Amino acid sequence: MKNTFLLEMQSRGYLNQCTDLDKLDEICNKQTINAYIGFDCTANSLHVGSLLQIMVLKLMQKHGHRPIILLGGGTTLIGDPSGKDATRKILQQSEIKKNINSIKKVFSKILNTSNKKTKPIFVNNFDWLTKLNYIEFLRDIGSHFTINKMLTFDSIKLRLEREQSLSYMEFNYMILQAYDFYQLFKNKKCVLQIGGSDQWGNIVNGVELIRRKIKKESFGLTTPLITLASGAKMGKTEKGAIWLNESLFSAYNYWQFWRNTDDKDIERFLKFFTEIETKEIDKLVKRENDINKLKILLANETTKILHGKSAARKAEQTSKSTFETGGIGMDLPEIKIKKKELEKGIKILELLFKSKIMSSKNEARRAIKGNGIKINNITLNDENRVISIKDFSENILKISFGKKKHFLIKIF
Repeated sequence: MKNTFLLEMQSRGYLNQCTDLDKLDEICNKQTINAYIGFDCTANSLHVGSLLQIMVLKLMQKHGHRPIILLGGGTTLIGDPSGKDATRKILQQSEIKKNINSIKKVFSKILNTSNKKTKPIFVNNFDWLTKLNYIEFLRDIGSHFTINKMLTFDSIKLRLEREQSLSYMEFNYMILQAYDFYQLFKNKKCVLQIGGSDQWGNIVNGVELIRRKIKKESFGLTTPLITLASGAKMGKTEKGAIWLNESLFSAYNYWQFWRNTDDKDIERFLKFFTEIETKEIDKLVKRENDINKLKILLANETTKILHGKSAARKAEQTSKSTFETGGIGMDLPEIKIKKKELEKGIKILELLFKSKIMSSKNEARRAIKGNGIKINNITLNDENRVISIKDFSENILKISFGKKKHFLIKIF
């Protein structure tokens, strides 16, 4: 393999499978290409589980190729069964449209949108899927797919083996994804589809459809599905998803997520989620004895890519202020409370529950009994404590739960 894009894909651990790696390498050496990745729009933000795909798009741009971002306004109406145990909730078109507009903001922050040659192309498969004539689609496209083969793909086979419901609607998803590739090949000169390894069957279907319909060669490539050292799936924690939109997950919390990476994940995450050259990462890992310095480097670099240098610097400073010097840390997550509520005082159990620091008053009670709650860096021992305005300094109160979770309660 000679192509610099594919070589870096390999060195970073992005490369899992390819339909014809040697031929793709040959083509990429001769010319720049258009390649696409599809994203479902089931929420108003992507989460960190989609970040590897976005980093691949960013890498494409680095090597002069042009990414196509397919936002599945059409396929989201159906739902991809890949990796799912049950049918997804059906969303309304208006809700999907809002999600698309929100998701686009993340791409504009991470990708280069100023270079005309590599500027991402945004497409929405709603534009062509909703114009299909059902009879013509069955005759012209459906005839190229056999039930026998469709039943062998993991997205279908696993659901059936587990005796879990699979609707006819979901069963058709792989045909629609194949048709997406066919459309982009014809209209956007897209020769490569990239996706997670769970998408392999769907991607191969697209390559086959293009070959059968127009006798042209196209390519499919998958990235590995990422799990944490703990075995958990990337993107979600016990507290919820790690969203990429700042309105749902603050830059500080994002920085903290990466700062708390398991020691075993540091090296591969530096390669997956930063732009530091892989040779430099190898040197850093060998040279650096303090794993915490590498964690801070990972947190700074990942936060810089999504939220910018200033946000990364602020998050690090806030973390130092909070954890090392016991300070307030003005960039901590904020919870606002009305002045009226404090005039009569509010019980600490009520405040912890109402502000969603704790999921229940019982959980708050247990945390206090275990010396897990601090008010302005002082351990709280009294579960009947009433918080009033006098506990605030310059309208700010700091509440800490354990060593790593800190919040600012602000009066407004």
